[in-house]
Amino acid sequence: MERANAFDFWGPRTLVGPELKPGDRAPAFTLTTGQATISSEQFAGKPLVISVIPSIDTSVCSKQTRRFNEAAAALGDAVNILTVSADLPFALGRWCGAEGVDKVIMASDHLDMSFGAAYGTYVKELRIESRAVFVVDRDGIIRYAEYVPVAGQEPNYDAALAVLKELL
Repeated sequence: MERANAFDFWGPRTLVGPELKPGDRAPAFTLTTGQATISSEQFAGKPLVISVIPSIDTSVCSKQTRRFNEAAAALGDAVNILTVSADLPFALGRWCGAEGVDKVIMASDHLDMSFGAAYGTYVKELRIESRAVFVVDRDGIIRYAEYVPVAGQEPNYDAALAVLKELL
């Protein structure tokens, strides 16, 4: 499934995969941290925020990741917050070290882009992720889904975090 003109990143781009909605079951995924493989099963039993970004080395992606890191620090062990991009794992680790970001889980989809294809965030022309936020409940049901239409635009943090807090 392809969604033409679904994301603006220096012009209209095609997103591969479905447009997920609240009430949908969150697709299973496998990602890499560089040293380990992580999968969706690891997050069962706790609410999960999935913050999807095109590239950690851009200002909006950095801002988005810092904002969710603050939320993770405030909410503690009650939730998991995962940032996903197609950046290489060492780039994600370097950025986190330089920025002091240590509460969100950083993971890469660069090996096969299977997360992006399952969640509808795979930008076909560029082989990167689009910007999106998903909130998944402890049973694996999506309770919030936002596909940000323009790369330079931030997601609605307040709306996503309000849904997350309802799940606690």
